[in-house]
Amino acid sequence: MKNKKTVLIAQTAVLIALLVVSQAATAPLGNQFVTGSIVNMLLVVSVMTGGIFSGLSAALVSPFLAKLVGIGPAWELIPFIAAGNAVLILLWHFIGNIKIGKNKSSITAYFIALPAAALAKFAVLYLGVTKIAVPLLLNLPEAVAAKISAMFSFPQLITASIGGALAATVLPILKKALKKEV
Repeated sequence: MKNKKTVLIAQTAVLIALLVVSQAATAPLGNQFVTGSIVNMLLVVSVMTGGIFSGLSAALVSPFLAKLVGIGPAWELIPFIAAGNAVLILLWHFIGNIKIGKNKSSITAYFIALPAAALAKFAVLYLGVTKIAVPLLLNLPEAVAAKISAMFSFPQLITASIGGALAATVLPILKKALKKEV
């Protein structure tokens, strides 16, 4: 019999590694929409397959690891990114796991979680980065501050939505492969 805790820890570690590697692999493309969508998809997959521990671990640890390997933004932004990720995870966990019918979760619950989580993550990042971190914590030239603020505004809503939609598409297949209830 498998030790469930060991499997959960291993699964969480693999998802965190995938998050960091996917960021490193797509960063040279210079396309925030590709990288952000993949990151958000993996975050949603982590919580919907591994539960709240797995999801929050991935959400909170991956931005710090990304920075440590040289692909993250300024350190001052990392706590805000982690907070945005955590909000995304929490909403997907609590809404995406709503029992509808006889199944543990359903596509209907996923598509309720998707806009709620995307909007919440966008709000946390927009307010945290553009209204707090950039003007109060970072001493940046105006052009750089504007560029960072733009990256943490509406593109975050788009990438969280795309990532959530991709996750909702693959989750039934992943859960079946992991022998979890769909």
